[in-house]
Amino acid sequence: MNINQLETLVTISRTMSFRKASELLNLTQPAVSAQIKSLEDEFKAQLVDRNYPVTLTDRGKVFLEHAERILQIVEELKQKLNDLDQVPQGRFVLGTTTSIAIQILPRVLQYFQNQYPLIKITIMTMNSAQIVAHVENGTVDIGIGYLGEKTSQLETSVLYYDTFELVVSPQHPFANLSEATLDMLRDIPLILLTPDTVGRRFVDQLFKEKGIQPNLVLELSSSEEVKRMVELNLGAAIISKLSVTEEVRRGTLKLIPVRELEVAHPVGVMTKAGRYLNTAMRQFLNDLKGLPKDHFPGVEMKRGGEA
Repeated sequence: MNINQLETLVTISRTMSFRKASELLNLTQPAVSAQIKSLEDEFKAQLVDRNYPVTLTDRGKVFLEHAERILQIVEELKQKLNDLDQVPQGRFVLGTTTSIAIQILPRVLQYFQNQYPLIKITIMTMNSAQIVAHVENGTVDIGIGYLGEKTSQLETSVLYYDTFELVVSPQHPFANLSEATLDMLRDIPLILLTPDTVGRRFVDQLFKEKGIQPNLVLELSSSEEVKRMVELNLGAAIISKLSVTEEVRRGTLKLIPVRELEVAHPVGVMTKAGRYLNTAMRQFLNDLKGLPKDHFPGVEMKRGGEA
């Protein structure tokens, strides 16, 4: 058994095709077949069902789990050896929300990539609950999102505090109000994020406490989608203050203060507790935590805490 054979099995499990696997691995299809056959002969077990689409057998699925762990250990070994050079290098996967990816990361990454060209970052966008899950299962190395209750599974550090705000278009009937109350939102059309987001759970809890059944007309998965619908005056919305900084500056959206929404929500970085951090990850975390206030537009800074 060798590493190449394990990589071949993993690739087949993902592509469900010997042909696609051979293309990704830059091998001939017979070479891919031979590697799988060699594994099966060595372990005296059929690992792959070769009918279309190609799938793993029950024994193949067990084998895959261990193969992925072995490859992860090998990759970690390579990274630890590279770290001995004390030159920030390597790669990691960063998970964050769409708004943070658009509002904060560009200026952070521009500086970071200029300073450390040997570090490669893959960015995945998702909601904060998904970020936590992916960091815990190891598919995301560093997460940036809303922090919930502290758990033993995660190490977290607060970057700043955000709030959720009522936003409307300049043509909305509320546009000229100096402030509003939650009760005033009882009947107006509302555009909200999906229920699996931190902002939506916060809003739903407030409405429940007030006995309000909101007039929900649209439910969208990202703040960017919500903002576009509000700009078209299809309804009002309650979303992250940070996410609407640019639109408020341009005048395409207006913030209407609502006292009941004035709750600070911590946003920060998270990593899996006890996980080895390569030099790339350590450098990024150090730089991110040391950013000046102007890198987080439109939010109140409260550094130094854990969440």
